[in-house]
Amino acid sequence: MPESSRVPKTDYQWATKGDVNAFFGLMLDNVANLLLTVSLLSGVFGFPERIALRYMIPGTAIGVLVGDLLFFWLAFRLARKTGSKSITAMPLGLDTPSTLGMIFFVLGPAFLEAQKTLSVDEAALYTWRLGICAIFTSGLFKLACALGSNWIRRVIPRAGLLGSLTAIALVLISFLPLLEILHMPIVGFVSLAVVLTTLVARVELPFKLPGAFGSLLIGGILYYALRYAEGSGILPAPLHLPAEGTPINPALGLLPYEWMSVFSFQWLTAFNDSINYLPIVIPFALATVVGGIDCAESAATVGDDYDTREVIGVEALATIAAALCGGVIQSTPYIGHPAYKAMGGRAAYVLATAIFVGAAGLLGFFGYLYVVIPKVTVFPILIFIGLEITAQSFLATPKRHYAALAIACVPALAQLGLIFLDKTFGDGLMFENKISVDSLKTPGLAEEITTLRILANGFILTSLFWSSGLAMIIDRRLGVAALFFLASGVCTLFGIVHSPQPGSPMFFPWDLTPELARPVFQYATGYFLVAAMLGLWQLYLNFQGIEPLEGDEDPHALAPPSPTADLS
Repeated sequence: MPESSRVPKTDYQWATKGDVNAFFGLMLDNVANLLLTVSLLSGVFGFPERIALRYMIPGTAIGVLVGDLLFFWLAFRLARKTGSKSITAMPLGLDTPSTLGMIFFVLGPAFLEAQKTLSVDEAALYTWRLGICAIFTSGLFKLACALGSNWIRRVIPRAGLLGSLTAIALVLISFLPLLEILHMPIVGFVSLAVVLTTLVARVELPFKLPGAFGSLLIGGILYYALRYAEGSGILPAPLHLPAEGTPINPALGLLPYEWMSVFSFQWLTAFNDSINYLPIVIPFALATVVGGIDCAESAATVGDDYDTREVIGVEALATIAAALCGGVIQSTPYIGHPAYKAMGGRAAYVLATAIFVGAAGLLGFFGYLYVVIPKVTVFPILIFIGLEITAQSFLATPKRHYAALAIACVPALAQLGLIFLDKTFGDGLMFENKISVDSLKTPGLAEEITTLRILANGFILTSLFWSSGLAMIIDRRLGVAALFFLASGVCTLFGIVHSPQPGSPMFFPWDLTPELARPVFQYATGYFLVAAMLGLWQLYLNFQGIEPLEGDEDPHALAPPSPTADLS
């Protein structure tokens, strides 16, 4: 056999001590999303807990099981192909943004609408079937996207791919869990300190306990000690922990079997109705595709060069498997591969997560985990993942593109603000008093909130377009930058980015009311003018003989000196 055709030999170390840290991080994130689905559907929309736990959750967990098993297999294949002993498997789990999107803009509204003509249980079962159809279509869409994903990764600059990843990691994954920690700072600060010391600074705990497990153990002991001291009356009132109610009755989900009625395929009767929700479902699916491409690029920065088409293909198959088993939430590769690698994870952690989450869904014990494990001890692990992704993105990006990474965070900041606005105006007291954005009396405030929503909707793609365009401008490839802003304008016309409507649905521009059409056409026109200007500017650079930057060239070193450069 010729030397070039031989498969590299490797003694792949697929299980290490670091897999314990990685397992707790990935497993707890998935369990939290499962509980989020049930608690929000029940608490906000009055959806029957029993149906959510016994019909929706098992199939959703099966999607995670299938996806993580496939990524476990891909890790072995990549190790065999490259000869590397330290390949880290790609993490997969439930996508949090689309979890919230499905609950608030598909499942919840469909359930409320169905109750107008059906009983509560009948409306819930109809909603389940509609959710299956929506997720099944989402999986097919992602499977089609997998075909072109390698090409997308080649044409989009690294700053663009990592920019949207950095935005999510720094603004959302790090900030939102920090708020939860500050809600209970006595326990939260201690758990966070354990995570930062062990996982960021690489300082081992006594007895070489894994950092993520140590955070849960130390924080959990402190939490229950304080609760005991409260109950015994020996803890001063100012140190009492905030009350935490149990969001669900976990016993309702034990040993579910009702989900298997999905195999009668009665859910196909809701297929036509699900089409009405595709303008909301497809953008969330597209966002996970872009996120998956970003994840493949992020993994490559730490030496694990997965085929992007296979990564998106696994995501699609996991989503389809979830739908065929009654799931209503799509699966996606988790951003954070470099963080799991930094923890020391290899492949065992995704295998353990697959088995654990699959068993939790099929046996129905996941609710008890939510009750027993203090949430405040879980969030520090998410903060570490966000910080590690951000740090790795800057390390893997040319220094001259740092500004491109930074600008990607701006649309994510808008999304952050929108989250709290939607929570505020979605509160029951607001509904009872008929208070909405339109009823605000402060001059211009309603318009500012609308602008915030427009910037936030589709923020992952907006971040990608902006950071990619700026990276190309920095490299003096203005013609290529023009194409990114041209794409932004086209996407704006159809609501893929900058949708002015809640839920960020897609639309045809000619179907919009004059009020909604105004910002859409103004944003699109602005993008088109920028694209035209950059295209003409590129012609000028070509006429001047100015070449694009290559390698590690610094644009500031080639620019004329600033008259204020020595003022400091």
